Amino acid sequence: MNLQKNQVIHADNLSVLKQMPDESVQLIYIDPPFNTGKKQSRTQTKMERDVEGDRKGFKGQRYTTTVVGEKAFADSFDDFLEFIAPRLEEAHRILKPTGSLYFHIDYREVHYCKVLLDQIFGRDNFLNEIIWAYDYGARPKRRWPAKHDNILMYVKDKKQYTFYQDQIERIPYMAPGLVSKEKAARGKLPTDTWWHTIVSPTGKEKTGYPTQKPIGVLRRVIGASSVEGDVVLDFFGGSGTTGEAAMESGRYVTLIDANPQAIEVMRNRFEKKGFDVEFVEGDAR
Repeated sequence: MNLQKNQVIHADNLSVLKQMPDESVQLIYIDPPFNTGKKQSRTQTKMERDVEGDRKGFKGQRYTTTVVGEKAFADSFDDFLEFIAPRLEEAHRILKPTGSLYFHIDYREVHYCKVLLDQIFGRDNFLNEIIWAYDYGARPKRRWPAKHDNILMYVKDKKQYTFYQDQIERIPYMAPGLVSKEKAARGKLPTDTWWHTIVSPTGKEKTGYPTQKPIGVLRRVIGASSVEGDVVLDFFGGSGTTGEAAMESGRYVTLIDANPQAIEVMRNRFEKKGFDVEFVEGDAR
């Protein structure tokens, strides 16, 4: 398989992974279904000015809201670990000795996945649990609101892995007055807790895909663990955020997804950006 190109493959990811060469990928990021037991969906709407419309907008003008589509997928597995384990085993085989895996999950499955990844990658090759914290969404009244995701970072070989600290965008100090002017101007490196807003439902970044992740998170991952010309793999391609972050920074990317709606979203997204991407139906390349 030629990985020295940008490609989106519409197929079951396990069948494609089994055909990929050993130790051929520098960075793997995946954001698999979180096994919430729910149908993940996002309804797309458009508003048109209408004097008898159902919504009032800017300067009191009224608008009619029309539903133009829905993007959805089932996020439920009888045995999530049974589903994800063979895919992680292939990911370990595919990863270069210098490479890293970022596994994006949430509180429902993270502890079980940590044990599974320890078995596949080895506990010594566990590098970080990154907490992506945000502040948006429902506020349950009978428990603490869950406002973070977990990103487990493993390396193929702790003696050989690469980490490019100088490529990581620095962030402002929370108390700049406590450091020198030089340090305050330079900013500090992020820790393992990343404060970053979600993709705004009304922002320019949104694609309409239900589980889209913000590109700022993926830029940080790709900058820290790869360089220009490296191969990046995301076998739960989704909205294509990994692809955009990789291609804009000169990496090659392979994205895999079995959901035709995800393929449609990625095609539209990459065409708007002018990226040169090959779209492949099935696992024949």
